Amino acid sequence: MARRSPEGEPVKEIYICFTLVIVLAAGFLTDAIGIHALFGAFVVGIVVPKEGPFAGALIEKVEDFISGLFLPLYFVSSGLKTNVATIQGAKSWGLLVLVIFNACLGKIGGTYLTARLARVPAREAITLGFLMNTKGLVELIVLNIRKDRKVLNDESFAILVLMALFTTFITTPIVMAIYRPSQSTTLYKHRTVEQPTSKTEGELRLVACFHSYRNIPTILNLVELSRGTKHHRLTLYTMQLVELSERSSAILMVHRARHNGLPFLNRNNLSGQFEVAFEAYQQLAAVNVRPMTAISNLDTMHHDIIVSALQKRASLIILPFHKVLQLDGSLQSIGYAYHQVNKRVLCEAPCSVAMLIDRGLGGSAQVSSREVACSVMMLFLGGPDDREALAYASSMAEHPGIHVKVTRFLQTLQNDNPDENEADDRAIEVFQDKVDSVFDGSVQFEENMAHTREEVAAFIKEMSRHNLFIVGRSPPTVRLLERTDCPELGPVGSFLASPEFSKIASAVVIQCYKPKTDPSKVLQDEGPLEEIALARSHN
Repeated sequence: MARRSPEGEPVKEIYICFTLVIVLAAGFLTDAIGIHALFGAFVVGIVVPKEGPFAGALIEKVEDFISGLFLPLYFVSSGLKTNVATIQGAKSWGLLVLVIFNACLGKIGGTYLTARLARVPAREAITLGFLMNTKGLVELIVLNIRKDRKVLNDESFAILVLMALFTTFITTPIVMAIYRPSQSTTLYKHRTVEQPTSKTEGELRLVACFHSYRNIPTILNLVELSRGTKHHRLTLYTMQLVELSERSSAILMVHRARHNGLPFLNRNNLSGQFEVAFEAYQQLAAVNVRPMTAISNLDTMHHDIIVSALQKRASLIILPFHKVLQLDGSLQSIGYAYHQVNKRVLCEAPCSVAMLIDRGLGGSAQVSSREVACSVMMLFLGGPDDREALAYASSMAEHPGIHVKVTRFLQTLQNDNPDENEADDRAIEVFQDKVDSVFDGSVQFEENMAHTREEVAAFIKEMSRHNLFIVGRSPPTVRLLERTDCPELGPVGSFLASPEFSKIASAVVIQCYKPKTDPSKVLQDEGPLEEIALARSHN
C-alpha cells in the first residue's frame, strides 16, 4: 500500500480502512492467544513504513480522533480504577514514599551520573535527570495491564499510579527552578575575535552557515585561513540551512539528520560530498568539525542560527551572502527571503558576524594547510567593527601561507569620539607590533591619505588583485556608492559586493558583537516545534 501511494497524489481511503482493520485483527489475535491486545497493534505499528505520503495520511486521519477522544477516556478509566482509599496505615504510606524514592533515585541518579561522565554541567545533568523521571502513557498502560491480569492488587496499583503522577507533576516546577537558559549564557563571554583568550578560553568557536554544496569549499578555505597557528583549539560548527516546505518532508529530514548527526541530504545525491568534505578537513587540519542542520521556515531561520551560536558559545557566525557567483562573474540573488535572514541575524546576533561575499575563494576545492597561498587586504577606517575586522585579519596573519596587508585611511575618519579614536590607535599599535615581529614581509601595514569618496573607491579598485578583502560593517565614513541594494553591508561592504569592484576578489564584512540582545528572550522565542526543527550533532 505504501508503494502504491506515490508522492504528490492522495492516498486511497481503502488503504486507511484496511490498515485499521489489520490493527483490530492483530489485537484480537494476540488477545486470543493470551497476550494483551496492545502488543498486536504495536507490532502492526512497527510494520507500517514511516516514510512517504502513506504514513502521513494515516497519522492525519487517526491522530486527532485518538488524542482528542480515546486518550482522555483512557486516562479517565485509569483514574476510576485507582482507589486511593486502599492506602491505609503507616505501612502503606511508608511503602508509597519508598516507591517514589526508589523511582526517583534510579532515574535521576542514573541520568545524573551518566551525564556527568559525558562532561555535562551539573545543573544541566540534574535537569536531564528530572526530565527522564517523568512517567507517561506507556507506564500507565503497563500498570493497567498488570491490574487486569491480577498481577497488582488495588493497593499496589494505587501506589504506583500515585508515584507516576507525583514524579510527573514535580518535573515542571523543579526544572523551571533549577534550569534557566539565561543563566547558562552568563558564562558566555568570549563573543568576539578581538577579545584576548586565556588558557581556559583558548578555543575559537565558529558557526559557519551554508545553503548548498557550492558554499562548502569557500567556507572551509576561509576557516583554514582563520585558524592561524596560535589558537590551541578551533571548533567549527557547520550549519546547513534547509527551508521547511511541508510537514511530512520536515519530519523525514529531521529523522535522517538526527540519525547520522550530519546535515540532511538526499542519500542518493550529494550526501557523500558533504560527508567527505567535513571528515577530510577534520582529519587533515587541527579543527574539530561538528555538522548541524537547521530546518525551518525562512521567516524563522534566523532563530536557529542565533540559538545555536548561543548554545555553542561561538565567537563568530559566518553567513553566506544572499547573492551567488555566476559564470560571467556577476552575483545573482537567491531570493529576498534569504536576504532577510541575514538582516535579522545581523540585528540579533549574540556574537560577531562575518558576511561572506564569495567569488570563488580558493577555487572549487578545499585547499590543504600546506598549500595555502592567499593575499588578504584589510581596509581600516575606524570604529568597533573595523577593530574586530583587524583582529580577524591579525589571526589570519599567523598562518604561514598568507600575506596580510592592512591599509588605514586617515582622511576619511568621521568619528568625533576620543575614546573610539584611542581604541583605534591601540588596535593599530598591537598590529604594528606583529608587523615588526615578522621578518619575511608577509604582514604589512600602510597609511593612505585618500581625501574623497572617489579616491577611496579608486584605491580599493587598484587593490582588487588580492584574493580576499576584510572590512568592518559600519566604519565612520561616507558611502562609496550612491545607491545600493545591500545597505546592511555598510558603506564599504556594499561597494565590495557591487559589480563596480571586482569579479574575482572575495570579501568578508564583519560586524562586532553589540551587547543589546537578551539571550533568554531569544531562547524563549524559538517558535513552534513544527516550524523550527534543529537537528544537532552528537554533543
